[in-house]
Amino acid sequence: MSTVHDLLLTNIRLPRHDASMSLAITAGRIAAVGSDVTAREVIDLGGKLVLPGFADSHIHLDKACLLCRCQAVTGGLKGAIAAVSRLKSDFTVEDVYARGEAVLRRAISQGTMFLRAHVEVDPRAGLRSFEAMKALKQDFAWAIDMQICAFPQEGLTNDPGTEALLEQALADGADLLGGCPYTDGDPEAQMDRLFAMAKAHDVDLDFHLDFDLDASWSHLEPLCRRTVAMGWQGRVAAGHVTKLAAMDEAGFERHAALLSASGVAVTALPSTDLYLNARTEGVRGARGVAPIHLLAEKGVTVSIATNNVLNPFTPFGDCSLLRMANLYANVAQLGPETFSTCLDFITHHPARLMGLEAYGIAVGAQADLIVLDAEDDIHALGGLAQPLMGFKRGRKSFERPAAKLLPPAAFVF
Repeated sequence: MSTVHDLLLTNIRLPRHDASMSLAITAGRIAAVGSDVTAREVIDLGGKLVLPGFADSHIHLDKACLLCRCQAVTGGLKGAIAAVSRLKSDFTVEDVYARGEAVLRRAISQGTMFLRAHVEVDPRAGLRSFEAMKALKQDFAWAIDMQICAFPQEGLTNDPGTEALLEQALADGADLLGGCPYTDGDPEAQMDRLFAMAKAHDVDLDFHLDFDLDASWSHLEPLCRRTVAMGWQGRVAAGHVTKLAAMDEAGFERHAALLSASGVAVTALPSTDLYLNARTEGVRGARGVAPIHLLAEKGVTVSIATNNVLNPFTPFGDCSLLRMANLYANVAQLGPETFSTCLDFITHHPARLMGLEAYGIAVGAQADLIVLDAEDDIHALGGLAQPLMGFKRGRKSFERPAAKLLPPAAFVF
């Protein structure tokens, strides 16, 4: 007797496949792909492209949507950090939750189903933002799997009380630990402390690193060296790393080899990196974004992520990872032959970076799927195709009907 599945999606297109096929879901997992099967519910998707849910490996929910509180911020990265620092003492759990909720709702409707939230933990914010992240993680688990990365934005060794708060966050449910060496009075000492804490708690690490265009120095080498020494290969990531865009060929090749050998992943954050870099140099200043497509060719795990939304670091954002991948392709001058790879940078690569299990479109994988208003990868990325619906663990989690034109009755096409 043949199995009757819970849901059957028919007439779908999959990445790098030309023919239409079907996909069956049972008990929240993909049960069959491309087979003639029966199900209790059938949805004909009319040849639309189906992708695994987008994975945002680097976003700051705690300081999103702050434009109404701080505008005309100057001073580039340092100015943005200072502006938010002045606000953090007044953050409440309820305030952070409300702003984070607004961002999560947008992200979910844009197809994001996995997210790593970097939350600031220090004497100014205390654990209030962290408590809000824990509540958001629980309340939105029906639509998005969320990792909480506790990190010291304003330094560690120079900020008494921060280390104890990070330890408390890890003991109280933080999923991993982050760092920001370039704001610390002793960057390498910060790395030493964070690696020791990560080992003690058996958690991954995700650093903000090398966020400028001065290629004369870098924290990448000491980061990679510590990763190998502790045996944390595949468990360390670095966001921004815009120095890679300013290095000469030899410097880039050397650092790419270090990343590949150590298993350190790299996340590009195009909107923030373009907005904040080289602000003092005027319109002719370089706009650095780490060339992650070149790193991927050398076996490095990479991702494209959102970072900040509507705040002094990035006064833009609709939480669309597809838009971020499109922006990256524009900046990197990548043509249509690479668009499938760019989609990998917001799906399979960040899934690997985040250690997601049973991810993707294959029998046995968790049925976390989005449907785009496009028929292939090229038009999805190039045309910024709208997500039409999503299925989280096989249950429809959002729906955004395609736009409908309403011409006058007398109009003839």
